Amino acid sequence: MKVVASIQVRMGSGRFPGKVMKEVGEGRPLLGYLLDRLRLTSVLDQIVVATSTRAENDVIEEFCHSESIPCFRGSEDDVLERTVEALMFQKADVGVEVFGDCPLIDPAIVNDMVAYFLENPDYDFVGNDLRTTYPPGMEVEVFSLDALKDSHQRVSDLSIREHGTLFIRQNPDIYSLINLDAPSDLSRPEMELEVDTVEDLHVIKAVIEHFSARKDYSLSEIIQFMDSDKTLARINQGIPRRWREARYE
Repeated sequence: MKVVASIQVRMGSGRFPGKVMKEVGEGRPLLGYLLDRLRLTSVLDQIVVATSTRAENDVIEEFCHSESIPCFRGSEDDVLERTVEALMFQKADVGVEVFGDCPLIDPAIVNDMVAYFLENPDYDFVGNDLRTTYPPGMEVEVFSLDALKDSHQRVSDLSIREHGTLFIRQNPDIYSLINLDAPSDLSRPEMELEVDTVEDLHVIKAVIEHFSARKDYSLSEIIQFMDSDKTLARINQGIPRRWREARYE
């Protein structure tokens, strides 16, 4: 089975436009650092970046070309369609959704989530975001392309389609779902490790600077660092999060 990670990104963002190409450290833009982390996984056969056909996203396609990463361009608002088409473009059997604003994603979490999915073929969807136990920024969703294509056929409401796997996640009577909770030592749902605001970017840059040229550090190490610097941890606390109502771009 071919396992393909899709990263949904675009330059437009209501709160933080262009964040995907903001430098986060080591001379890398956010998208580049996310790719670096995903390249450390052992379970992905391919990575594809999915963006829209709007001209403002040309810079994303150009960057992907420089990284030898496939870039699929589709609908701006219909993220479900864009995801299905991007995965079909790569002839995937299994899709792995990693959010484009999560540059610190732990490769070990991706490995574990994909392994669980492959070892438990009765599930259509394995995620760690059906309820939040990991720090935001560590979300991973693994699903069969067949299930995603089925949802694509079933739902016409753009307010659902714009959120990718939302129809699957909302319909456990149709699809077999499971949430993999964080182990107790990694269960820190209050720790913000995604990039939704300028404050988030400051935190992410500090984490990357701390680990310097290392890119194989774990979530456990990130938590230890954040716990050692309470001032840093408070920078992006208490900010209303749009993604908690609608996670997908």
